Order: sequence, then C-alpha cells, then structure tokens
Amino acid sequence: MTNQQVNSSINQANYNMAFIWLVCLVAAMGGLLFGYDWVVIGGAKPFYEPYFGITDATPFLRGLAQSSALFGCLAGAVLSGIISDKSGRKRLLILSGLLFTVSAVGTAFARNFLFFNTFRIIGGIGIGLASNLSPMYIAEISPAKMRGRFVSINQLTIVIGILAAQIINWLIAQPVPEGASLEYILDSWNGQYGWRWMFGAETIPASMFFLLMFFVPESPRWLLKYGRDEQAARILSRLGGAKYAAPAIEDIKKTLAGEEIARVNFRDLFEPKLRRIVILGVFLAVLQQWCGINVIFNYAQEVFAAAGYGVSGIMFNIVITGIVNLLFTFVAIYTVDRFGRRILMLIGAGGLAGIYAILGAGYYLQSTGIHMLILVISAIACYAMSLAPITWVVISEIFPNRIRGAAMSVVVSSLWIGCTVLTLTFPYLKAGLGAHGAFWLYGVICVIGFVVILMKLPETKGKSLEDIERELVD
Repeated sequence: MTNQQVNSSINQANYNMAFIWLVCLVAAMGGLLFGYDWVVIGGAKPFYEPYFGITDATPFLRGLAQSSALFGCLAGAVLSGIISDKSGRKRLLILSGLLFTVSAVGTAFARNFLFFNTFRIIGGIGIGLASNLSPMYIAEISPAKMRGRFVSINQLTIVIGILAAQIINWLIAQPVPEGASLEYILDSWNGQYGWRWMFGAETIPASMFFLLMFFVPESPRWLLKYGRDEQAARILSRLGGAKYAAPAIEDIKKTLAGEEIARVNFRDLFEPKLRRIVILGVFLAVLQQWCGINVIFNYAQEVFAAAGYGVSGIMFNIVITGIVNLLFTFVAIYTVDRFGRRILMLIGAGGLAGIYAILGAGYYLQSTGIHMLILVISAIACYAMSLAPITWVVISEIFPNRIRGAAMSVVVSSLWIGCTVLTLTFPYLKAGLGAHGAFWLYGVICVIGFVVILMKLPETKGKSLEDIERELVD
C-alpha cells in the first residue's frame, strides 16, 4: 500500500474511544504524581524550613531542599533513556509508581535533613521516569488526528496534581498569624506535623497508579520494534479494529530497518538529520523551564511575599494560581489539534515576554497588592495554554520510532538540567538582580524562544508519527 492509502485506511478507522481514554488516563496518572510531587514542597516550605533550621542565612540549604528532587528527575530521565527502548514503556511506568509511593511515605517520616532529601531524590527519579514515559507512551498509542489532545491530557493531569497539592497544603496548614516568628512556626502543629501530611497524602494516588499500570497494554510501536507482531496487532485491533491494525503495522514497520529493530545506540542521535531535531527538542525543553514559570511554583512564598502578602495570604494565592493553571490547560486541549502546535508556542513565548516586562516593573517600583497577583496569574494562564502542554506534545512526536526512547531521554534530561539550574539560581538571581531583574531576564529568554520557534519549529498537527518522521528525517 502507498503512504496515502495507508493514511486513508487509518483515518477511516472506527476507534474504540472508551479503551483509548482508559489507557491514556491511567498512563497520565504519572503526570498527576509528577505535578503533585513537584509542587507540594512549595506549600510545605514555610513549615519544614524552620524544622530543619533553614533560613535566609543558608541559601545553599534552601536551594538544596528545593532542588534535591531535581537531581532524581535527571537520574530518572537518563535511566529511562538507557533502558526504555529495551525494556518497554509499561515496566518503567510501574517502577515510577513504586518510587512515588516510597518517596511519599519516606518524606512524611523523615527525621533529619539527609533522609528528607534522600526520599525527595527517590521521588524525583519517579518524576524523571514518568515525565519521559507518560507522554511518549500516550503519543505512541493515540490516533494521529487526536494525538495532541491525548498527550495534552498528560499535562492536564500534571496541572490537576499541582492543584491537588496546593489545595491539600492549604487545607492541612492551620492559620498562621501575620508576622509570626520562625520560633512560633517551628513549635506549631504545622512546623512539627502538618508538612509531613502534605507529603504523605501522595501515597494514595501513587499506590493507585502503581497497581493500575499492571492492567494497561504495552506500546504497540515498541512491540513491533522487537518483532512481537501478534501482540501489537491485538492491541492495535482493540484501538481501532482489524482494518486499522493491518495498515498501521505496515506503516510503522516502514520506519524500522530490519537490522536496527532491536538496537539502541545513542550515537545515532548525532547523525546530521537527527542531530538537528534533537537540538530543537533540547532547546524547547530548556525554554519551557527557563521561561521562569516554575520559579512561581517552587518559590511562591518569596514571589508573593515580595508582592506584600503574608503566609496565610500566600497559601490562598497559591491555590488561585493552581485553579487558573487548570482552567487554561483546557484551552490548550481544545486548541492544540485545531490551531496547531506552532502558533500556541509562539503565543506562549511572546505573551510571557510581555507580561514579565510589566511584572518586573511592578517589583522594581515596589508595587504591592492584587494587581501583582493578577500579573502572576496572567503569566501562569499564558504558560498553561501554550509552553507547558505543547512542549510535551512536540517532543513526544518529532523523533523517529527506532530511537524515540533515547532521544526523549536526552531531551527530558535537558529539561530537568534546565529546571535544576533555574531552581538553584533563583535565590541568587533574586539577591543579585532583585525580583524585577530576575523576571526581566526570563523575559529576554522568552524573546529568544519566540524567534527560534518562528524560524525552526515545523507544524505537526494531524500527522501520524511515521509521516512526521518521513518529513523531518528522510
């Protein structure tokens, strides 16, 4: 069959939407745990810092506590690249569920700073695995014309996890009087036990994800890569029927040279055509972090304190940002397969650059009040409908079948390196440049991102993974 005939057969398939939704939602639970584990520390920060003796005089310890999970993220992303193309997507997602569960319990019972960071690193490894494999798995199992929507669901669950962490933190934390001293917080229920419950609450969804992943199928593209055609055919038949399975298998196999089916070599990524795609993926992943939004999530206390809010006000404002993040993620889900990836990425980079210019001016003029909250919310809304979900969509679909796991590992590792640098440097940037200078710097990075996206990012809307591969690599 010609490529046109194959695509016609695939597009006319009668998809089993209930099965596709079920499988994608279970896989996307990795995103929910990613979001919860990622953000829970921001709300717990005012309470665990006094417990461990962290103050403004110990910026290294503050940065270490905030970024220890990131070191685990990097390790998890590298690990997934080494073994995901050999062991499959499903087994590593099961492992990530186990690591999330161990981390939640261990962090909740941590008695010293060493054990706290050790279990945060374990959770970070789970994040690294899930952040790499959940969107990749969903992309490999979703129909082409709906792939953007389903991969964006992974970002939706990340946002739900973020919001869940913010609400749970807010509900668990007992009211703190304005101007309360560190000694007061340390001796309070919040300082001794409350922050532990914030981390421990993750145990329930983590154990559910671990168990449910045993019941989802392996990626059919991975099965075909290793010659397990019958298993792949059964899964593809469940997705779209026998008339969908046969042409889909034929199309996928065209992108897998026989002698390369069971071989994964990171050196392949340096082939001239592949190198160009990998560099673009790395740039987009780092841009998603260096655009600065995660500073608001990880250092919400400092960001809102600089805008004139107390501890209780900060906790409530964090919940507001989570709700906005969730609502505007639905905008991305609705538009990604209608407007395309490229236009949304341009809106995100350009919009954030403009908002940061105004936000930085507000901090520079020492302006406080609700208008500063509105600017922060506007930045989160812009990010939630663009760079946050669409980056994951793009990097999950632009790499060839035979090296997708390795390429995703390199790109996601770059994302976590970028995030680690962002998190570790913000306290120093804030001290050296002020909050205004830090946000102006992030704005400049967004301008650079806008130019690169405009010049280099192709549109992938509505194309099968195999068609994208032929356009970018062949």
